[in-house]
Amino acid sequence: MRVLIISASPREDGNSHVLADAAIDGAREAGHDVRHVFLSEHVDRLLDNCRQCRRPEDRMCSLDDNYEKLLLEQIIPADGLIFAMPLYFYGMPGRLKTVFDRLFCYTANSSPLQERVVEGVMHKKVAVLISCEESYVGATSGVIAQFQELTRYLNQELCGVVVGNGNSRGEIVHDPNDPVQAARRIGARLFDTRVTDYRLDTVRSNRVWDAALASGRVGIDPS
Repeated sequence: MRVLIISASPREDGNSHVLADAAIDGAREAGHDVRHVFLSEHVDRLLDNCRQCRRPEDRMCSLDDNYEKLLLEQIIPADGLIFAMPLYFYGMPGRLKTVFDRLFCYTANSSPLQERVVEGVMHKKVAVLISCEESYVGATSGVIAQFQELTRYLNQELCGVVVGNGNSRGEIVHDPNDPVQAARRIGARLFDTRVTDYRLDTVRSNRVWDAALASGRVGIDPS
């Protein structure tokens, strides 16, 4: 499977990059085709008034950075996306938010690429790696909720979120909760993670794991 890991921080020695590296290792160990990009090399421009900014000769986006190349050549071909980000003022970094904001330009009815982008951006496995100075769980709850809604709207599956604590560059490796190993696992198991979103009328088995039936472990109390 093709996995794209997107680093929202330009710091190659930062804590979120440590998590990204771990996810890269895990995904490669699982045999996946892994690509890694830094958003700072692709996204410079914010969303503008897209009803006026398309080039008249071809109706393509006139914002002169590499966002379109990132979207069409990296994001859409990927089967799974892993976003690595530091927490900025209790939310995602501006460049990462711009990745989602500018999807409007390509999913709007006026876009000549609408069908390709809408179909291509859906049905992906997604994970998020967050480095954060604060251990207070509420610090990251807002951005986690945002990713929940984004992936739901985009018809993607949010397979997991890893939060690691650190401030000085690289010190996240000392977090006793071991977010580095968790990031490695999420990279390795991205496509094996079962994502459920039940409703009251959802038809479902009373078994969560089919493997329990196959192995004869039915009836074992997990507690």
